[in-house]
Amino acid sequence: MAKKWLMFLPPAVFGVLVGVFAAGMYRENPDALPSALIGREVPGFELAQMEGAPLLTPEALREPGLKLVNFWASWCAPCRVEHPFLIEMANEGIKIHGVNYKDQPHQAQSFLKELGSPYTTMGADAAGRMAINWGVYGVPETYLIDGEGRILLRHAGPITRQEYERVVRPAIDKALGKNGS
Repeated sequence: MAKKWLMFLPPAVFGVLVGVFAAGMYRENPDALPSALIGREVPGFELAQMEGAPLLTPEALREPGLKLVNFWASWCAPCRVEHPFLIEMANEGIKIHGVNYKDQPHQAQSFLKELGSPYTTMGADAAGRMAINWGVYGVPETYLIDGEGRILLRHAGPITRQEYERVVRPAIDKALGKNGS
């Protein structure tokens, strides 16, 4: 008789699950991966120097203006897909800082030599420590950072023109105080 309350446990668990799933369905952007770092200062990091650009440092991410931090690797097929659009964005004046993730230095250099480099600064995260601290799920992954070094947006997956217009551009406009677009 004392364990009669146990018959209410399965419906209660079911109710909680329905609530969690319903909340997920009505998120503003259901494709976005949540990040506990949004609105916070970028975590500290230390990267190895790469040939071809100045070293990415935490100080570079606190410089005035908006910038992107792009985690990439030469072995990553979606990174190859997004790379031409990163070049295009860099040519339009968007500062992009690159983090080469768990890659062989010679392969990373060959990738950039073949496709060009959109990066203002970059560094190698050979052990993946920076990626862990930033909550990176996989490459490519890109973060929008403000002039005070705070993370404004996290975008997992390749940035294509469509993703840029749908996700990144609105976040940039919002950060700049623009309406619409």
